[in-house]
Amino acid sequence: MDPINKQTLYNMVDRISLEFFDKPFVHDVEFNHRLKTTGGRYMPGKRLIQLNPKYVTEMNMDELIGIIKHELCHYHLHIEGKGYKHIDPEFKALLKKTGSPRHCNPLPSQKRKHQYLYKCKQCNQEYRRVRRVNLKKYRCGKCSGQLVQITNKQLGL
Repeated sequence: MDPINKQTLYNMVDRISLEFFDKPFVHDVEFNHRLKTTGGRYMPGKRLIQLNPKYVTEMNMDELIGIIKHELCHYHLHIEGKGYKHIDPEFKALLKKTGSPRHCNPLPSQKRKHQYLYKCKQCNQEYRRVRRVNLKKYRCGKCSGQLVQITNKQLGL
């Protein structure tokens, strides 16, 4: 997908705002290349929406539109003086009304592969971890049983 310039991005956000919220978007929107684990954020003090540009290149347009709708929920509720935080009922209701996602999907480049699999001897609870676990120090969180590491041969890899 072609890179989106600032004016095109503003026009897209304003169009989505008018379509789903019946209100114009009159403040600022920008890409923030420092965002790593989130699709976007709304900064109430500056009335600024920042979006992760990797969602333009790595994901489809529906994902980006969902992130914009989510941030517009924060924006419009804040402008109206209503509860705009994730915990507020007004925010949850507006997400539902506009069909906005509660969370964005992780980027393909950020997905981590689970290299280690541990299993509890007592309750057979499985734990997938990116990093190794000290089996002498940690136990099962469900039943406090002893954990054992499942090797790649046992996994069939």
